[in-house]
Amino acid sequence: MKNLNHVHLNGLRAIETVGRLGSLRLAADELGVTVGAVSQQVQKAEAQLGRALFRRLPKGLEPTAIGETVLARLASGFSELSAAVALAERRDEHVLTVSVAPVFAGKWLVWRLRRFNELHPDIRLRVDASIALVDPDVTDVDLCIRITRNIEPGSNVERMLDHKVFPVCSQDIADRIEKLEDLGSVPIIRDPDAMFSWNDWLGPNGFDETLLGDGPVFSDASLCLDAAIAGQGVFLAWETLANDAVRTGRLVAPLPGRHRTGLSYWFVTAAAASRNPAVRAFKTWVQEELANSVG
Repeated sequence: MKNLNHVHLNGLRAIETVGRLGSLRLAADELGVTVGAVSQQVQKAEAQLGRALFRRLPKGLEPTAIGETVLARLASGFSELSAAVALAERRDEHVLTVSVAPVFAGKWLVWRLRRFNELHPDIRLRVDASIALVDPDVTDVDLCIRITRNIEPGSNVERMLDHKVFPVCSQDIADRIEKLEDLGSVPIIRDPDAMFSWNDWLGPNGFDETLLGDGPVFSDASLCLDAAIAGQGVFLAWETLANDAVRTGRLVAPLPGRHRTGLSYWFVTAAAASRNPAVRAFKTWVQEELANSVG
């Protein structure tokens, strides 16, 4: 590896980041430096290597033929370095870091963790509430739970459960709904950032969103659910978000039927997760809790 002595690692990292992201600006954001600094690091590394790895075009940097080959090797190399650092920083196997979406954590997971703690008092959980799909192979996260249509390959991925939705509202709003068409005369609570639409539920019933009227808009599913509990309208919720509120009587499902959205619940674990008893225990527990809490 003596040939690495005449090329700065920061320059190679800049080349890999620019090549992967396709932009000096995005590379600068990831590396935490200025665009000018990234450009200088790339130029210096190219000078040290004795050949150009990028073509300078009006639209930005484009890898040369040799650049494409070098970038593939650099990507693999830095991935291994990242994995090595994560391995060195990883805590003992009795501390489990779980990454879940904030709404799933707040409305479903935290209300059930006491049962997990009672079953596994030797495992300490660290819950990271995030929507970003992190790679457990190169971070200190042991396990991700995500709701999405598909997940990029690269980690151990397992689909757990179909994502289903159904309308919910307070009892006084439900009293105004005798048939599906009555949804057109009550306020509809909407989340503009939802990964599904009312058509996922209305379509199988022979209707579409043109049936619906106006109502309050909240850019957070938890707020939408609370608005429904407060009697502000009908919200199209999913099972893990709303089932507990329905079972305790804070919400009512005024119409029958729960329909798939095309989304699913996924486990994403590190490649070595099968050898971690804490990961296996948590996965088994979540699968049982999900089975008991939907439907």
